Amino acid sequence: MSEKVYIFDTTLRDGEQVPGCQLNTVEKIHVAKSLEALGVDVIEAGFPISSPGDFQSVVEISKAVTEPVVCALSRAVEKDIETAAQALRHAKRGRIHTGIGTSDSHIRFKFNSNREEILERAVKAVKFARRFTDDVEFYAEDAGRTDNGYLARVVEAVIKAGATVVNIPDTTGYCLPAEYGAKIRFLMDNVDCIDRAVISTHCHNDLGMATANTMAGLLNGARQCEVTMNGIGERAGNTALEEIVMILRSHKDIDLETGIDSRRIYPISRMVSNLMNMPVQANKAIVGRNAFAHSSGIHQDGVLKNASTYEIIDPQDVGVDSNSIVLTARSGHAALKFRLESLGVHLDKEQLDTVYAAFLKLADSKKELTDDDILMLVGQQRSGNRRIKVEWLQATSGVGIKPTASIGLEVDGRKVEAAATGNGPVDASVNALRKIVGEDTNINEFTIQGVSRGTDDCCKVHMQVENQGRFYYGFGTSTDIVTASIDAYVDCLNKCSEKDEHSV
Repeated sequence: MSEKVYIFDTTLRDGEQVPGCQLNTVEKIHVAKSLEALGVDVIEAGFPISSPGDFQSVVEISKAVTEPVVCALSRAVEKDIETAAQALRHAKRGRIHTGIGTSDSHIRFKFNSNREEILERAVKAVKFARRFTDDVEFYAEDAGRTDNGYLARVVEAVIKAGATVVNIPDTTGYCLPAEYGAKIRFLMDNVDCIDRAVISTHCHNDLGMATANTMAGLLNGARQCEVTMNGIGERAGNTALEEIVMILRSHKDIDLETGIDSRRIYPISRMVSNLMNMPVQANKAIVGRNAFAHSSGIHQDGVLKNASTYEIIDPQDVGVDSNSIVLTARSGHAALKFRLESLGVHLDKEQLDTVYAAFLKLADSKKELTDDDILMLVGQQRSGNRRIKVEWLQATSGVGIKPTASIGLEVDGRKVEAAATGNGPVDASVNALRKIVGEDTNINEFTIQGVSRGTDDCCKVHMQVENQGRFYYGFGTSTDIVTASIDAYVDCLNKCSEKDEHSV
């Protein structure tokens, strides 16, 4: 019988630390319930001490889910641990995840301490956490660069102190797979009480080896892996949940299994991408739009004869419907609703009517609408009730013509118009906008990304603005680059005025 690998999902904690990917509590609950349906074993719901919003999200997620363990992160600080315990008070099964850096680099430069003192603090934190719950996970931050002998001492000490899970993070994504696998094997062979705890992997992708390192850890004795949907996370991201699940499913010779319902992977991937405004790269393994696409004539010929010649995964096993419904201007409410639900989006009748009206307008300008187009429309509907709204926008540019733009806004219910010139249509439009709302914001980042294909494709604009020393992220999507740019800027301005949880 195959051994169980526990899937610890940290999309809502490590994944949400990505700038611009912050979710509100309602959105976090939606993601948590979808992860529960997917079959994850543990949901890391947040870092309660970090903000009132994070604290409340952990509280509400604890109430919303039943099956998974709900985990809250803390440092090896009593106040952190107490706050985590309080946030988890409604959890059916709660876990406190506490820990401290163990590498010489962290000990010297981060803590200005020594190995013995760090060992003592680790044990003290675990014992304190055990006052609140029987399920305590300890993380040895930067374990990837920690001396194995010292790491084994720490692991043995925290297990004896009551840790039920010990996390061995490759925090900087530095380890080679063989090195990380050997580290896990060293712990399995040299820690006397290792059988009293589950060893967990937590690998970052700074050098592109997160999935390989996680697999090396599992093959050498780890039985929990910490992952995120689409591999999102700090810097270059974390190990992708979908990759580990499908590796274990595809390699029958590996006697390990998860409890994941893989058919839900693709819909949840698209939902997370949409809610977090984080596009999935086209060539992303398992969930990218090209993951099951074949353009080479040789490949096409082979797949047509037998799919297994070039496909090691049946697309339907991850929720990709090879016989997808094509959405055009002639599609009705039912077809749109079906497609949205297949992407993990559930709307009530009023919301569906609003999205459908926008869908028809977009469908009139495009031959065929993609999943990204549909999710873009849902995102627009979700953020429609804002202080500043664009009523109309007109921009003119060309060879020998000075770029000019006129814009009409509704600001707090008041209609305002302005016009300006610039060095291009986007610059002119921004200048016109600034005449109305003022010029006390600086645009620090401006990125344009295509999310579909062809000359009528949609583009997504990511923007970061600075206002009074604080940073705000905005997003806009449209078939028109100028419109998408202004929508992204207005999104930032609305967040500036609200000073809500989207600020960082």
